[in-house]
Amino acid sequence: MKDIEYQITSPVEPTFLSKRVDSYLSERVANWGGGHILHGIEPSPGSVMMVSNDYLHVANHPEIIRAQVDCLQNTDNTMVMSAVYLHGDTAQTVFERDMATWMGRPSALLCQSGYAANVGLIQSISAPDTPVYIDMFAHTSLWEGIRSAEMQPRPYRHNDLASLESSIVRHGPGIVMLDSVYSTNGSVAPMRETVEVAKRYGCVIIVDESHSLGTHGPAGAGIVAELGLNDDVHFVTASLAKTFAGRAGIIVCSERLRFHIKYNSFPGIFSSALLPPDIAALSKTLEIVKSADLARAKVQASADYLRTGLDALGYNVDISHSQIIALEAGREQDTMKLRDALEARGVFGSVFCAPATAFKRSLIRLSVNAGLTHEDLDHVLAVCGEIRDEVDMASWPSTKRKQKREQVSMRAVS
Repeated sequence: MKDIEYQITSPVEPTFLSKRVDSYLSERVANWGGGHILHGIEPSPGSVMMVSNDYLHVANHPEIIRAQVDCLQNTDNTMVMSAVYLHGDTAQTVFERDMATWMGRPSALLCQSGYAANVGLIQSISAPDTPVYIDMFAHTSLWEGIRSAEMQPRPYRHNDLASLESSIVRHGPGIVMLDSVYSTNGSVAPMRETVEVAKRYGCVIIVDESHSLGTHGPAGAGIVAELGLNDDVHFVTASLAKTFAGRAGIIVCSERLRFHIKYNSFPGIFSSALLPPDIAALSKTLEIVKSADLARAKVQASADYLRTGLDALGYNVDISHSQIIALEAGREQDTMKLRDALEARGVFGSVFCAPATAFKRSLIRLSVNAGLTHEDLDHVLAVCGEIRDEVDMASWPSTKRKQKREQVSMRAVS
């Protein structure tokens, strides 16, 4: 049969679409000199890569790969369908029970991603006129869940309990949403105190543990479990694309709430369930994560070492208390200079800019994982010391704030 030849064409863009794209290209890309802030140079084989969320360094674990291969070779009845049709003891329901038990909760619901978990959860439990109190730094998926549910967000200042409580007093009981570890700057929520405020006023509590599940808590079960708050937090959600290095999300809660969410979450209903090899990999990863205390300790020790070294060099990393460390340059042009200076010397971090941050609060995020060596960390510190003058740190908003705090401290002492 002769191959059919097609002429490659594109339809004419309507005016409204052209204006939208032209606006982005002229207002953003033009300011970046025609390049893109998210793309610098290609890393070389010896580069130190600090862009991965695979904190325990398990993505290429041979046992996980073998579990996937075995499943592919031995499964001959794969059903591609929505998870609402799954019944009985399927591989997914067994994994859900194992996750719930590990995290110390009655029940768990597997989702297609952490994003889908948050959007579907909020959409399925929303009620008209319910106020939603959300930390200003909370993940975009939580904000999108609020928008999807057509609810009114009541943002409170980052990790500010007084701001949260005053808003609840003003608007009444509702839903309190926060991250345990914030993915942009590595700050950690004052979890126990936030839960106390939310409970005092009869609020529902949602905690996103995407960046603490696997790295924090007993056997990696998370900060909520570590603090003994399982009886107080209604929902814990997480992306399993971080420490679990997979493509899925999870919601843990009571069995009654799980049942309701499963049959009311639009992302769950109108998307296909994960396939058997995905579940096999996640199940094996759970076994490995639970026994990875040495890797967890290494991640925390490496993060502390890097944070201490950066602080000594004059970088303001005070807000980080986790494996995520942010170098906030502020303006996007300054962030590009920082990116280029780091990458030219073999250090690669993740660029965060609008819409992930405010326009004047862009940054480079350094993610510490268990695969980094002491030599890798020393190289990062040496590079950061070398480039201080090149990137003009004095203009960074975070550096200015640190200098101001130091001046205030000196005045207080005198």
